[in-house]
Amino acid sequence: VQLQACGGGLVQAGGSLRLSCAASGRTFVNYAMGWFRQAPGKEREFVAAISRSGSRTYYIDPVKGRFTISKDNANNMVYLQMNSLKPEDTAVYYCAAAPAPLFVVRTTTVEYDYWGQGTLVTVSS
Repeated sequence: VQLQACGGGLVQAGGSLRLSCAASGRTFVNYAMGWFRQAPGKEREFVAAISRSGSRTYYIDPVKGRFTISKDNANNMVYLQMNSLKPEDTAVYYCAAAPAPLFVVRTTTVEYDYWGQGTLVTVSS
């Protein structure tokens, strides 16, 4: 599956952005989806995941209550709504796809087979 992420940009602290990830190729409904981020000088980290069904989600603690992941199986899209952004959210954000059972989320990089190219989010203080 090919993934194309977009929606990043420069925003002030407290602002919002919505990242989008368009999937093409293999059957989108067969994949759990996730968002990861990589800040300068740091390793790539998991941010949020959603199951194939879209009914289960999982977030790292620093983004809980601020970020929301969603999946549109009909249009092969996955989104990351980011509210109340903080400077520490600054990173390149990547969407990724992982084979998984219907109601399972994947939370580690090694579980994901396909990656998008990344979109830069910069949050100014």
